[in-house]
Amino acid sequence: MDVGDRQPGPATLTEAALSHGLGIVAARDPDLADILERWGPPPLWDRPPGFPTLVHIILEQQVSLASAQAAFTRLCDAVTPLTPEGFLTLDDQTLKAIGFSRQKTAYGRYLATVLVEGQLDLVVLEHMDDAAVRSELMKLKGIGRWTADMYLLMVLCRPDIWPSGDLALAIAVQEAKGLDRRPSVDELDAMSTMWQPWRAVATRLFWHAYLSTRRQRTI
Repeated sequence: MDVGDRQPGPATLTEAALSHGLGIVAARDPDLADILERWGPPPLWDRPPGFPTLVHIILEQQVSLASAQAAFTRLCDAVTPLTPEGFLTLDDQTLKAIGFSRQKTAYGRYLATVLVEGQLDLVVLEHMDDAAVRSELMKLKGIGRWTADMYLLMVLCRPDIWPSGDLALAIAVQEAKGLDRRPSVDELDAMSTMWQPWRAVATRLFWHAYLSTRRQRTI
């Protein structure tokens, strides 16, 4: 292994950095190399920063991506453009019809309120390190480790984020590694050290295998 492979990665994962990181993690891990060979490179899966994306991630908590996307589309149809101020004009009945549970309604309103009142500036997060971003987001009601990690991974595109609490990731690792059972969060964290500082690249490869395998089964 080249010593340079263990040097810190770029500040942001771009398409070029993703391509470079894929070569590194595939060289370290034959299972990831197999995924890359079978399915090709994964998408960057980047999302724009701001309130709409954070609300979308909240909608994705503990539901399917398709269900969350449908609710988010209805939300954007109801409030155009989707702003914190606009979100706060929606009543409980409207949000329920869109697809918000009572709990997620409370989370969305709280997030919108702190942004309107200036208690949180999402732009500032772009200049913080990973731990500081995670800490700042997790101060908010309804935002735990998984939601903060999704924002770091897909919005800020940090290269070394490993969302060990993600169910799809755990299943994908189990399948790729041929494990008898789904690895725990602690086991996933321990396993992830081999891909540092490119764990976000490994995450995208595992997700790519997870989605591609299920898409193939559907076809």
